[in-house]
Amino acid sequence: MTPRHDLDPEETRRAALVESLPVVTDETPLMAELKQDARRRIELQGRRFPRPAQTRVITVANQKGGVGKTTTTVNIAAALAQAGLNVLVLDNDPQGNASTALGVEHRAGTPSIYEVLVDGAPLAEAVQESPDVPNLWCLPATIDLSGAEIELVSMVARETRLRNALDTYLEWRVANGHERIDYVFVDCPPSLGLLTVNAFVVAREVLIPIQCEYYALEGLSQLLKTIQLIQAHLNPRLHVSTILLTMYDARTNLAQQVATEVRTHFPERTLRTTVPRSVRISEAPSYGQTVMTYDAGSSGALAYLEAAREVAERGAMEFADDHVEGQSPNGDTHQAEHEYQAASAVSQEEQ
Repeated sequence: MTPRHDLDPEETRRAALVESLPVVTDETPLMAELKQDARRRIELQGRRFPRPAQTRVITVANQKGGVGKTTTTVNIAAALAQAGLNVLVLDNDPQGNASTALGVEHRAGTPSIYEVLVDGAPLAEAVQESPDVPNLWCLPATIDLSGAEIELVSMVARETRLRNALDTYLEWRVANGHERIDYVFVDCPPSLGLLTVNAFVVAREVLIPIQCEYYALEGLSQLLKTIQLIQAHLNPRLHVSTILLTMYDARTNLAQQVATEVRTHFPERTLRTTVPRSVRISEAPSYGQTVMTYDAGSSGALAYLEAAREVAERGAMEFADDHVEGQSPNGDTHQAEHEYQAASAVSQEEQ
């Protein structure tokens, strides 16, 4: 641990406040939750997160519905933007829920990801800035996207259309004197069709939200197998960098068992932070907001803020390691094979 005298005054103040919190035991779970929220407020609010050495493109995927993909996408994106980073969200789900949560216009006829994918429109013409969070932009999805799967089937280079559009946009920003985008998050539909394939091809990393319930890992082996196929044929640098446990209820044995299983099989990929079940998280989209702006002091917002810090710190370390050592595409492929085998083992254990 860093000695107190090596910390700057702000870090010293935060450390002293954390040390002043009361000691709790397993016999007082409510007090433990309150202490955890207090610690997060002290350590995280107002903190700046490290910038990655280059733009990180992260696809948030899980073909199982209702696990918190969109919620995770918008709240981690908002948390990173509040911490001083430039973040872009690509809403690649025809439901358009990410666009709703970020407060951007996505009625029929609005320039959107559909025009980018199908018509080849410049991404810069459709990107909107979130009205609630500075430095957070969104490429919205409209109802038109629901027909894109069929229209993309007959197109040339159908799997790489989103990647080409994003590369052009990032170059355009730099050429026009705009700040570099630090993070790009791609929200996916709960399926493994062409929209999701485009999301896997555009990204280097995959973040998988896993719900802390019985069928949490059902289908995970198929998702990892799909990622392995994408690596082999379309995007050799793609890999699963992060697993986030969502809808966690510490009061139930089931949630604890699921969390233990995931951490056992994916120890380095699973974030320490778990996102609790939270009414505030569920309420926020109905007000066109993320929970980060709707109720920044709630347990759910603080959990996503801590998860965002983990993502940022892990990313800074990973890019530094890659720069020093170099990372071969084959290494990522072998990693995917290992993760696929681990997910298959967990799925068989649950059955």
